[in-house]
Amino acid sequence: MEEELKCPVCGSLFKDPILLPCSHNVCLACARNITVQTPEGETPVQSRASGSSDYDYLDMDKMSLYSETDSGYGSYTPCQLKSPNGVRVFPPAIAHRHCSLTCPLCHRSVSLDERGLRGFPRNRLLEAIVARYQQNRAASASSSSSSTAVKCQLCDRNPVDAAVMCEQCDVFYCTACQQRCHPSRGPLAKHRLVPPPSQAARGAASGGGQQPPATARKPATCVDHEAENFSMYCCSCKAPVCMKCLEEGKHAKHDVKPLAVMWKQHKCQISQALNGVSDKAKDAKEFLVQLKNMLQQIQENGVEFEACLVAQCDSLIEALTRQKAKLLTKVTKEKEYKLKVVRDQITHCTMKLRQTTGMMEYCLEVLKENDPSGFLQISDALIKRVTSSQDQWVKGALEPKVGPEFDLTLNTDSLLQTILQLDFCQGKDVQENPLLNQMQAAGSGEAEMETERPGVDSGPSVPAAPLLQLEKCCTRNNSVTLAWRVIAPHINPIEGYILELDDGNGGQYREVYVGKETVCTVDGLHFNSSYNARVKAYNAVGVGPYSKTVVLKTSDVAWFTFDPTSAHRDIVLTNENQTVSCNSYDDRVVLGTAAFSKGVHYWEVSIDRYDNHPDPAFGVARINTMKDMMLGKDDKAWAMYVDNNRSWFMHNNSHTNRAEGGITKGSTVGVLLDLTKHTLTFFINKEQHGPTAFENLEGVFMPAVSLNRNVQVTLLTGLEVPKNIKQ
Repeated sequence: MEEELKCPVCGSLFKDPILLPCSHNVCLACARNITVQTPEGETPVQSRASGSSDYDYLDMDKMSLYSETDSGYGSYTPCQLKSPNGVRVFPPAIAHRHCSLTCPLCHRSVSLDERGLRGFPRNRLLEAIVARYQQNRAASASSSSSSTAVKCQLCDRNPVDAAVMCEQCDVFYCTACQQRCHPSRGPLAKHRLVPPPSQAARGAASGGGQQPPATARKPATCVDHEAENFSMYCCSCKAPVCMKCLEEGKHAKHDVKPLAVMWKQHKCQISQALNGVSDKAKDAKEFLVQLKNMLQQIQENGVEFEACLVAQCDSLIEALTRQKAKLLTKVTKEKEYKLKVVRDQITHCTMKLRQTTGMMEYCLEVLKENDPSGFLQISDALIKRVTSSQDQWVKGALEPKVGPEFDLTLNTDSLLQTILQLDFCQGKDVQENPLLNQMQAAGSGEAEMETERPGVDSGPSVPAAPLLQLEKCCTRNNSVTLAWRVIAPHINPIEGYILELDDGNGGQYREVYVGKETVCTVDGLHFNSSYNARVKAYNAVGVGPYSKTVVLKTSDVAWFTFDPTSAHRDIVLTNENQTVSCNSYDDRVVLGTAAFSKGVHYWEVSIDRYDNHPDPAFGVARINTMKDMMLGKDDKAWAMYVDNNRSWFMHNNSHTNRAEGGITKGSTVGVLLDLTKHTLTFFINKEQHGPTAFENLEGVFMPAVSLNRNVQVTLLTGLEVPKNIKQ
């Protein structure tokens, strides 16, 4: 109940509370602080009653899900003073007939009449409840102080007795901790430090031992007639009135009833309403008990489920280990067989080679002899031996009987995909170990993934979750391509697929494709961003579950060319749209094919031809910039135009920051668009040219160049960002 008895401005218990027209209460002294003057004859603006603070505007700068340019921002003016609990407090205003007061809770403003704050009724009932609450708290503190003293809550070791308590922080401090952690200066100067309850109780006991009896409250008097007590109640104005108010005719046509009757009637209404609230409070207590019991159940079930998950994964690992041992045994047998065959072939070939070599050496020695009769005696037999030896080296004798390659192929793609798809099944009526069965089925070639439970008749149902084909999913620049397929044929034919992507920042998903194709390319994404993608199928029965989410990252740097579709008709593009020239003596604009809304991007333009000292311009632009004038002359382009001696920055036909140094044939002009810092910087021949050209760039920008027939340039993209940039 204590929070109900605290002032929303000072954060302390109410002191002399007054009742505002919005039924909220503030201390009389606090009401003086939040009273402000208004100009002559001006009515105070009604503040919004939604309860949102000024600081909520800081969160309005959020990018739209569909467009980078749909963002907005707000501003606020901080108050000069704040109360300890964060409510705005205005400096005390000089008494003036044109003043207003704003409720710190609902922000409803009300004008003060000539009576000032005396025009608001004093909430004597709340004042009495606060006094009674303080007495009860002091009594309870006195009873507890005899057993234990309040200790400092900030002492690290051996806390000492507390010396003060901050009513706003609700923390007990000893003298040393109060001076160190809660000094009476700065934003803490307005906090109220009081003795702890034990000291307050001892002080009360030493002063008399008991609290003085509460004095009888004086009857409430009329605000307009201070000598008159309230005796009637105006149902139209919903306020008590005195007899003089009725005599003056202020409530002549109003429904006026005796004060005692309405008092009893409203007490009865509150009692009846409290009965309903009491029932809800009882239900809430039972619900809290249920939630606390659920905490224990969740803890126990979580431990049990974790153990079950570990056991299942261990069984998978064990099965994989056993299968690995079997496969290694097969490989070992194959290896040993091949080694034996090769070794036997080496032994046989070595022996034959030794025999053949010995016979050849013998024949050479025979040929050296000069005895014809002796030679002819052995020549016939020798010729037969040589011929027989030659016949032994038949075709294939000098070819290996086995190859070094192993004729074993292990295809783990489907099994790996199944492992990557490993997840919990919704519901408890699934088979005992579906993960192990999936793995065994995939390893044996029986199936890639089980999609139906055995023993269950599959009637009409929605399609199963599609399987994203990761080997076919890819990114290029700021576009992504995704491919998927159906895991198993379905009884009800699939009518189409729904592909969804998030915003690249982990935000909400949005549909980017709906159709029958199983391959889709999405363009126009942010560079250097990671997108989550998922797909689901639908048929006549309904929409099936989502596939597993795949994360695709777009390129860090952009590769792009000049865009022939948006270029001026006098622009001439060659070299696969990387080189641009112009047929006109007037400047014409051509844009790039890439659009940037976030990240850091750098590209260069090489000067291929430069005649008669023209002023080509380089920079960025919106897609709807003017194409028949120099870049930067309208408000949709930011550029640097340069000749052979000097350069200028230009936006909306405003020329700034003249810099010495120009371009010639062979020069390069670099453009650095940093949408993290929202700046645009230019370079000539790898050196920064001038200061940062433009700041506070927001939205979507495209590379742009303007030139005439005296210039030809070539675009260079995919470059690294320069270092050591000057501000």
